[in-house]
Amino acid sequence: MDLRTLRYDVTDGIATITLDRPARRNAFGSGMGRELAEAYRRCDLDDDVRVVVLTGAPPAFCAGADLEAGTETFAGTGEGFSAAGVRFPAFRVRKPVLAAVNGHAIGIGLTLALQCDVRVMAADAKYGVVQARLGLLGDAYVHWVLPRLVGVSRAAELLFTGRTFDGRQAEAWGLCSQVQPAAEVLPATLAIATEMAEAAPMSLAASKQTLWASLARDAAEVERLETHWHEVLMAHDDVREGMRAALERRPARWTGRVSDLP
Repeated sequence: MDLRTLRYDVTDGIATITLDRPARRNAFGSGMGRELAEAYRRCDLDDDVRVVVLTGAPPAFCAGADLEAGTETFAGTGEGFSAAGVRFPAFRVRKPVLAAVNGHAIGIGLTLALQCDVRVMAADAKYGVVQARLGLLGDAYVHWVLPRLVGVSRAAELLFTGRTFDGRQAEAWGLCSQVQPAAEVLPATLAIATEMAEAAPMSLAASKQTLWASLARDAAEVERLETHWHEVLMAHDDVREGMRAALERRPARWTGRVSDLP
């Protein structure tokens, strides 16, 4: 990949994608959406990647849209415009995607993190979906994700006021799994990612797809999805390897690949 706004590294099955425009506090611009979509697709297709971590080059996670154009920043749209921001979002990746929100995340900076499966957030950083204060509305699927995380009433309050808040408040509302001092956010997230990377890759992919699909399905449809994936996974040797490893008290040696899934 030819990346100018991101850094991409894979170590021990964990792909770390770093928003890398520190001089602009990693503001979303200069092709970052296109590059992030490309990085997510690569993670999805690469069987050597088991878990993905999204973070920002200090001192911020993502300060939001790049406002370098001043009053013309949001003045009109071009051909093919989409408010999605990233055409291949985190929830489309079949591997777990964790956000290590190690600093301020404003506007699309926060909504990108909300697309991830798990968030660890800096306690004293500033967060908010502030677009209503700029004459716009939240983007990057936030009207779908946010109410499912915090409920419709809280989502309405945050979206309609554009209010900012800190990591402790985010944790109280259920926006993140834990809060840490800024310097500890990435290590804490990588610890969770390492634990996930020990699980069966096909199982993780099946569970993630079922989890996100459940947001738009009733209980009967979720039962059919769970049944389908059980039938797929039970036909693979990984289900026997998992039991062998548990009985022998050793790490499992998984052979299943996400690319093998139907």
